[in-house]
Amino acid sequence: MSMAADEPIPPKEFKRLRPLPQLIFSSRWLQLPLYLGLIVAQCVYVVLFLKELWHLVLGSFKFTEQEIMLVVLGLIDVVMISNLLIMVIVGGYETFVSRLELEKHPDQPEWLSHVNASVLKIKLAMAIIGISSIHLLRTFIEAGSLGTAKTTYTEAGIMWQSIIHFLFILSAIGIALVDRMGQPDYSKGHH
Repeated sequence: MSMAADEPIPPKEFKRLRPLPQLIFSSRWLQLPLYLGLIVAQCVYVVLFLKELWHLVLGSFKFTEQEIMLVVLGLIDVVMISNLLIMVIVGGYETFVSRLELEKHPDQPEWLSHVNASVLKIKLAMAIIGISSIHLLRTFIEAGSLGTAKTTYTEAGIMWQSIIHFLFILSAIGIALVDRMGQPDYSKGHH
């Protein structure tokens, strides 16, 4: 008697772990409140975005082009930080806590199908560089009013912000190189 193709496959039986390994493995669930807290932070960013968008709409007839650009860059910054939160929440939960089992869901993010700790680190580093780029662009736009009462930036502050941004880029390159050196193809001499 053969099994028909449409009969369900019985679930795999898992070997019961000893108490100490079970405790250690179960400790991953301690991260759940952290991810739930990040979801609350995501809600706060939605409120901030709506507040800034309302500010833009109300001021659209009286703002200068530069002021509109700065508010829009602020909105982009909020979206990029929100994207970073999503990557950490979804990718971190999937990688470190439990599978989300989204394989057949039509809205599954493409990047989630191949997420692991290395991919997540590189994606986070790139998101941080993007956020830093937006902050640096805002700073450069306001740099024209250096030395006046209209700006909160100093030359030293701009210099340090540029140096820190450059260090973010170097760090991301370093993370990507270390990740690449750990790949099996790289260690065999294939490029």
